[in-house]
Amino acid sequence: MATSPMPAENKFPVETSAEREAAAREDGSQPHVEYDIERVEAVYRKLDRRIIPAFWILYFLCSAIRSNIGLAQTMNADVGHDLITMLGLSSHDISTALALFYVSYVIFDCPSNLIMSRLSPRVWMARIVFAVGIIGACFTAVQAAWSLNLLRFLLGFVIAGMWPGMSYYLTLFYPPSRTGKRIGYYFTASQVSAAVVGLVSAGFQLMDGAGGLVGYQWMFLIYGLLAVLLGWTLLWWLPDRPLPPGEKRIRSGFMKWLPPTPEALSGEDALVHYEDLKRVYHPRPWTLKDLGLVLIDWRLWPLTLMYFGVVGVGIGTQLYGTVIIRGINPSFTGVQLSLLFAPIWIMDLIAILLVTPVSDRFHSLRPLFFSCAVCIQIAGLLTTTFAPTSNPWARYGGLLMVGFGLGPTVPICMTWTNEIFQRRHGEVGVAAASALVSGLGNLGSITTTYALYTGWPADAASGPHQYRRSNLTMIGILCMSILSSFVMFVALKITEKHNHKVHSSGASTNEGADGFQDGAARRELQQRGFGRMWWSKRG
Repeated sequence: MATSPMPAENKFPVETSAEREAAAREDGSQPHVEYDIERVEAVYRKLDRRIIPAFWILYFLCSAIRSNIGLAQTMNADVGHDLITMLGLSSHDISTALALFYVSYVIFDCPSNLIMSRLSPRVWMARIVFAVGIIGACFTAVQAAWSLNLLRFLLGFVIAGMWPGMSYYLTLFYPPSRTGKRIGYYFTASQVSAAVVGLVSAGFQLMDGAGGLVGYQWMFLIYGLLAVLLGWTLLWWLPDRPLPPGEKRIRSGFMKWLPPTPEALSGEDALVHYEDLKRVYHPRPWTLKDLGLVLIDWRLWPLTLMYFGVVGVGIGTQLYGTVIIRGINPSFTGVQLSLLFAPIWIMDLIAILLVTPVSDRFHSLRPLFFSCAVCIQIAGLLTTTFAPTSNPWARYGGLLMVGFGLGPTVPICMTWTNEIFQRRHGEVGVAAASALVSGLGNLGSITTTYALYTGWPADAASGPHQYRRSNLTMIGILCMSILSSFVMFVALKITEKHNHKVHSSGASTNEGADGFQDGAARRELQQRGFGRMWWSKRG
């Protein structure tokens, strides 16, 4: 009972999903049902409207809570109500607090993502956001270095798995070649958060002293309470992993006490999605052996080094941006620093929106897009470091270049990780690899927050060369990221050529771990070019 391709008028085949699967089992092959590309695009746009806004808001709030300690260092400093003065902190105390977040984040990132792959992704994501809100609000009460350090460690513990978990979650609804721009869309929340939090902090500084709280305490409290509220809301908002047509979702254990959520797709849309992404609907249960194969896969390490450099520079810029700007011109007030901090992340956002959709269209050239963006960061850091001290605006322009170059790098790195490991290891490959690349790569964040800038006392000393060695160190790790992307690209070409020869000789490989050749997998063998981009009339 073969199934014919979809006719031009976009009518659906008569057979049900169950009948098509039965036919496939009888003749030993997978049925190939092709739908018009416009129909498929419409389904993914519907998923976008359901998933991306929720991810954008949760990432905005969690990014604000994670990074607002950087702003708290300079808020109301003119009246001694900044975090450093109020708690009597040294530069070493600040560096330790910033680094402790990433210590717990690195430790718990992978376990969190693996738990998410076993449990309900919707519930686990809501749990992360709720817990981040609780810890974020507790920062209002910090009174000493030890309590700040404890809360930063706990914040890293509860937020671990959020970023790679979002990346993994997308692979349950989209093929890998389509996830880059989606990751970019909600990753813009981090940039908007950095910009808006900087602007809004100017307002919080005006609340200094209201209700017995200083400006940064109001900032911690309000963002924390908003995240708690969002955590509950996500239980009704986010869909759970999709089910094959005809299957019913079983609510057992603690799940029966939680609110149900509407399915992401229904009717014809669900059938189209099933045929286009069949591998997601029939995942092979993973074992510890499967996890072990992911852990020993050499492809992890070049990707981790790529991530190490760009996330280290990104977090360093996010947490020390106002400190660097004040070093450029010490006469800037706290409000001026907040206002100048925002454009860095506006440039970041523009680059994401411009580059990530194109990198999806030319997905086999992701390392080229990645390396070009990193080169822009290097040029910006060189400008900030060596531009004449008599022209502070030129040095500030270098920071804007850094922001632009940062934008596409992290989404491209995570998307490339998903593409490589889903094809080789299936669902456990995406869950483990995205978490390991994110977690281990965040050692770069520890490097930049603990060892550089105010954590490097000699480099922080006032003078024309302030922070020069810190900037050059960041250039060095960015060069390592470019080199790693080049090594990865060449090594993949060599191994793919070898695998092609193995296929030709009839031997087996690990490629295509789940064994499903769905519509998306067949299309991903080719580039999609510039057709149907946002400027195209055909959408």
